[in-house]
Amino acid sequence: MDTSLSWIKAYVPDLGCSAQEYTDAMTLSGTKVEGYKEFDKNLDKIIVGRINKIEKHPDADKLVVCQVQIDEEGTEVQIVTGAPNVKEGQKVPVVLEGGHVASSHKDGESEDGFKIKKGKLRGVESYGMMCSIEELGSNSNMYPDADPDGIYILSDNPAYAGAEIGSDAIGLLGLHDVVFEYEITSNRVDCFGVLGIAREAAATFGKKFVPPVVAKTGNNEDVNNYIKVEVENPELCPRYTARVVKNIKLAPSPEWMQRRLASVGIRPINNIVDITNYVMEEYAQPMHAYDLDTIEDRKIVVRKANAGEKFTTLDGQERELDDTMLMICDGKKPIGLAGIMGGENSMITDNVTTMLFEAATFDGTNIRLSGKKLGMRTDAQAKFEKGLDPNNAMEAMDRACQLVEELGAGEVVGGAVDIYPVKKEPVVIPYDADKINALLGTDIPEEEMTGYFEKIDLIVDKEGKTVTVPTWRQDLERLADLAEEVARFYGYDKIPVTLPKSTATTGGLTGKLKMEKIARTTAEAYGFCEGMTYSFESPKVYDKLCLDEDDILRKSIRISNPLGEDYSVMRTSALGGMLSSLANNYNRRNKNVRLYEIANIYIPKELPLTELPDERTMLAFGMYGAGDFFTMKGVVEAVLKKLGLDGITEYKPGSRKYLHPGRQADVIYNGKEIAYLGEVHPVVQKNFEIGERTYIAVIDLKTVMEMPSYTVKYKGVPKFPAITRDISLSMRKDVTAGEIEEIIRKRGGKILESYELFDIYEGSQILKGYKSLAYKIVFRASDRTLTDEEAGKVMDKIISSLAAKEVTLRQ
Repeated sequence: MDTSLSWIKAYVPDLGCSAQEYTDAMTLSGTKVEGYKEFDKNLDKIIVGRINKIEKHPDADKLVVCQVQIDEEGTEVQIVTGAPNVKEGQKVPVVLEGGHVASSHKDGESEDGFKIKKGKLRGVESYGMMCSIEELGSNSNMYPDADPDGIYILSDNPAYAGAEIGSDAIGLLGLHDVVFEYEITSNRVDCFGVLGIAREAAATFGKKFVPPVVAKTGNNEDVNNYIKVEVENPELCPRYTARVVKNIKLAPSPEWMQRRLASVGIRPINNIVDITNYVMEEYAQPMHAYDLDTIEDRKIVVRKANAGEKFTTLDGQERELDDTMLMICDGKKPIGLAGIMGGENSMITDNVTTMLFEAATFDGTNIRLSGKKLGMRTDAQAKFEKGLDPNNAMEAMDRACQLVEELGAGEVVGGAVDIYPVKKEPVVIPYDADKINALLGTDIPEEEMTGYFEKIDLIVDKEGKTVTVPTWRQDLERLADLAEEVARFYGYDKIPVTLPKSTATTGGLTGKLKMEKIARTTAEAYGFCEGMTYSFESPKVYDKLCLDEDDILRKSIRISNPLGEDYSVMRTSALGGMLSSLANNYNRRNKNVRLYEIANIYIPKELPLTELPDERTMLAFGMYGAGDFFTMKGVVEAVLKKLGLDGITEYKPGSRKYLHPGRQADVIYNGKEIAYLGEVHPVVQKNFEIGERTYIAVIDLKTVMEMPSYTVKYKGVPKFPAITRDISLSMRKDVTAGEIEEIIRKRGGKILESYELFDIYEGSQILKGYKSLAYKIVFRASDRTLTDEEAGKVMDKIISSLAAKEVTLRQ
């Protein structure tokens, strides 16, 4: 948002301050000024001169020697120029010897400008310079009548033709001005217009705010005889106003309007277009003008577009619409994209005679989504997106019609069409000076507070202790908002430093965060370092992991506006990021790397998405170098134990394509798969360019968090001795240790205290295809000393059950 100081002063006439003072004060009162530009910076000793005589240069075909009058007494100076557009009798801006200009044709703009000195051009003395508009630091956008290749001719512009010779040319051109750039928050829609900024400036500096007096205009005709309006979607168009102007007379807008528009970066075009732009900047209310003769059936219909409907906008682009976009239509066809851009088929041309003015409010969310879908961005759209005040629409409309009559641009038809089914009412907020002071840590009198409220046009009921908030202040909803208004006008720099008044509360972590903390502590105790990777990745990761085409992990959510192909899908596995991190470390020759990550994955329930995906937290481990499969298995067991899974964990052969077929396992707890681990498949390892055996493990923390038991039971020191038995068993290789241990647990009974696998053997001393497992089994009774006979009976049961699975004692 930009405004010029001169435009602000039009509504705050008593305002007197420097650009820096304005910047500092407005920023402290909450209207942050990002910076400012002084139009007259580096412009000095520039006056209005008149060319009295022109002669050819004696030694240069493209140069002429001009005698330029610089005051009313007839004083002349000689100036040599190469400008092709100079003529005798013209009034031009002249910089005298010792003066400064902002830029030069040769070097462009300079931070410090350029000093003009007397000199000789091809042997002829020159005592100054006649200026182009660019040398004055401006351009043809601000001054459309300027010759882009020559001197700016003041006398060609009726507004400047009568200027006194020797007078200040910079003041004449309106360049003794400053334009300020603001950072306006989206909840202060009123400050997207000059009137809103001026109101803030008046309150900040304690000056009177004088808004324009808007008078009703119009002849004795009835606008309803010219146009009918129907709004089919009032939830998307809360208010629609329209007026008609006939007998249009297109012409340049007056100089004051051109200067104000140009100061904020809007190029003056003609009186009608300039009026709509001017009111948009003044009231923060976009307007649009249609050629009434192009509107069929003399009817406006505000409706949603049909899916696949085609529409050509003012910029000549044909656009395909969907059924969520709001359109302005006539009796037969669309003529405008509501809140974004008008249509080519109803544009104002030089032949217009009767015009329809539109000022409406539209649903901000709908306007933003429509613009995003169409890839469009306009000034009007940017304002509508914020959510405009519908009560502002008719005042802006009347202001535009007032300007039409003042500028002689046409005849305004009497009356107005106003479709406003649900009027927006002001908000009433109770205030309490004590609570505001307690909130701010201040001791401001109530009278002073109400004075701040009245300065910004809030209506104060001192008896009822309420504040009525105008509808254009959409950011004020509760007492805390009123406290903020008090703070910013009292002065944030005046508020003393105080300690907060509150009772201390004990903080703490949620159960999920506690478990993640335990997982981190345990992983780091085993030498793992935490890594962090993006939740979005490239679909090429699936190919590097050698996933089947129908693998569920390939069914990932595509991001609608990705940063690029490498970040275009939400990950369904934590392994892509982990293996990429290991690869980065390997390629940098880091040895014995151990990494872990607590990563979220996103499993869609169906595609395309109809509901939020299943977001699961996974604990992923990866390592290469020192360690093997059993090292990783030990880490997984340690983490699960620390997380409170103190039951029996089983391991079953896995079948994941990205892991080595003979060196992977699924981890089962209480019948549920909670994790998996293994060595990375050599092909996958090669795809990620890792040159060493790599091991990974992934624990499903979301599932594990439902299982832990932190109940601790005390067991006293045993009073009776234990009996230990060692057995060596022979079995087929496909029989797992888990199956053996399950039999030992079931048949061991109450006297089984513990068991431990202490040896695994495969070799020539046993049959081919067989292996040997050796266990140490400990028995103990809590109430007596066990006998060998009791222990022997239990061992017989265990051996008998093992025999049923063709597991025998090794001889």
